[in-house]
Amino acid sequence: MLRGVMHLHSTYSDGEFTLAELRDVFLAQGCRFACMTDHAEYFDPKSIREYVSECESLSDDRLRLVAGLEYRCDRDMHILGYGATKLTQTTDPQEIIRHIDSQGALSVIAHPKNDFFAWIEGFARLPLGIEVWNTKYDGRYAPRPETFALLQRLQTRQPAMLAFFGQDLHWKKQFRGLYVEANCAQAESNAIFRALARGDFCGQKDPYSLSSCGVVAEDLLRQFGQDHERSRRMWRFLKGGKKALDRIGIKVPDSLKARLRKIF
Repeated sequence: MLRGVMHLHSTYSDGEFTLAELRDVFLAQGCRFACMTDHAEYFDPKSIREYVSECESLSDDRLRLVAGLEYRCDRDMHILGYGATKLTQTTDPQEIIRHIDSQGALSVIAHPKNDFFAWIEGFARLPLGIEVWNTKYDGRYAPRPETFALLQRLQTRQPAMLAFFGQDLHWKKQFRGLYVEANCAQAESNAIFRALARGDFCGQKDPYSLSSCGVVAEDLLRQFGQDHERSRRMWRFLKGGKKALDRIGIKVPDSLKARLRKIF
């Protein structure tokens, strides 16, 4: 099993880490692969070639940096293309899924908003997977049980649909403790993708190990719901406090905001 991380952003789009810094960070955490998903709208044909080339040049037997893109779609839906490196003008999510799949890449709807669930269930073209835990969007403590329920409903149409786990890493002080354990012997792109595509991986966040099939025991789902709501209440309280300070002209120090990003 190889430890890796998924859904990462670098200075090629809106992340704070360079690709070289990301390599150093995740090597120090015992990772063997890191799946990049910089935002597609930041690239042009020249910069996308540079991005792919730098990912490749920074990769070796110790850690593989896998180039990929995150596509912004209608209604601000985001779809991850793990291994996708081709740009497109379309913003239709089903066309984006086709575009990713046509590259032999892995299509995953990122941090689906609850308001999007009915829309997604109406898609004629479904992705390979759904991101069921995004520690930037959902928080570090627990995912939303509703997203697992969405996945189960979609699996009645596409049984092989998978649960994915991503950090959505942007900031240097952000929480980085959600990993993916992939069942492959070498840190080589094709081997990593084969393991991910067949669902031979799990999400790992101490003390949890979550299957790629998205099946979670009912008691754990209840705990996730309670833990998630507790952390969201605290986040809403802090966000309300920031708005109150903004109204009276007091700026929250960047150092404090950075610490809060690591907590939540």
